[in-house]
Amino acid sequence: MNTLINSVIKGIMTISIILFIIGSGTEMLYASTQNSAPQDTVSFIQFRGKVIDSKNKNVLSFATLSLRGTNIAGVTNSEGEFSIKIPKINSSGELLFSYLGYKNKTVKLQELKAENNLIALDPSNIALSEIIVSTNEAELLFNQVMSKRIQNYSEDLNLMTGFYRETIRKRKNYLSLSESVLEIQKQPYRSETDDFIELFKGRKNTDYTKLDTLTFKLQGGPYTTIFLDIMKYPDFIFTEDPMKNYEFSLENNTQIDDKKVYVLAFRQKPAVLDPLYYGKLYIDTESLAVISATFNLNVENKKAVSALFTQKKPAGAEVYPIEANYQINYREQNGKWLFGYSRGDITFKVDWKKKLFNTTYESSIELAVTDWKKKTNDPAKTTQKLRQNVIMIDKVSNFADPEFWGEYNIIEPEKSIETAIRKIQRKIP
Repeated sequence: MNTLINSVIKGIMTISIILFIIGSGTEMLYASTQNSAPQDTVSFIQFRGKVIDSKNKNVLSFATLSLRGTNIAGVTNSEGEFSIKIPKINSSGELLFSYLGYKNKTVKLQELKAENNLIALDPSNIALSEIIVSTNEAELLFNQVMSKRIQNYSEDLNLMTGFYRETIRKRKNYLSLSESVLEIQKQPYRSETDDFIELFKGRKNTDYTKLDTLTFKLQGGPYTTIFLDIMKYPDFIFTEDPMKNYEFSLENNTQIDDKKVYVLAFRQKPAVLDPLYYGKLYIDTESLAVISATFNLNVENKKAVSALFTQKKPAGAEVYPIEANYQINYREQNGKWLFGYSRGDITFKVDWKKKLFNTTYESSIELAVTDWKKKTNDPAKTTQKLRQNVIMIDKVSNFADPEFWGEYNIIEPEKSIETAIRKIQRKIP
């Protein structure tokens, strides 16, 4: 197997939903509550609301919000809704809202209500004095980005708190829902050591009765979202020889966090047959740091992609992804950039040889860093460290009441997830 194939397999099998298990049998699981000791609910204040475009009133999905002067942060869900918990000691602070292609907006906490806040961001139209158009210049820009990678990103060992969610859905029915609060040992970007994760608190529900004879599980869990950090793990996306396998081009420039940004598009070359990626890097024009990226897996070669995603399947079934989309956002602090948020959405199709119809399943994973601090000592050895091949739905063992998360910030549930959670809670004794 050649170097490219090895690199592709390492990349896809690590940054995608790594394992898609299909087996016979069904089960319904509602486990009892754990980690449900009374929480201190008086030491913080909570704000909820929605972020929209000030012109057309469209919601802004995955917008970033952060408390100025701290590392407390959050992200809106796909419906533009946010929820953030602020320590009362910071009640006189300000929230900063930002989104790709929009002007930043700062709002004083004292001006916010507990619920139903509506934050409108203004589109930002900027013109840069220089536009790169040639392929050679686009490739040069990519090489400069990679050469500045170490100096642009954190040189510190950081201890991050993150909220992770994964779901599997068949049509409108949630078959699996898992949420966790994690502690992440984020290694310096100059280090070749992998990041590692500890599980602090989690809850789950699975309902395989809707799967007939199939059982789906996702392997890799939060490591999948961590390995989307293309500045820490560039080979997972761009392989060991990006100039050989990818072509680059510049698109219209934009703005993020009041910064002028190059939009560098990439796509695998037509002569490359193995499944790679296509997408866009959003690059700060001053520092040449990638501050956001969106990309997709090329799923045209169904057989090759299916082999990478599927570990085992029953006889007579063909399983393959028909869409795989990813996103990664970074946050700046003191001139250095840090991992802030990542998401993956993969749609699978199951074709049965002896059945007339096929079935489509949608899976999502996302991780938002809600707080972090510099860690001065080396990573401590711990037995609580999650394995990179962890199956989170097997690791966590409870679904609890609304106060389960206490002071921890989470990603606000989308309406469909919220409905699923209410149904689950009604079934818990």
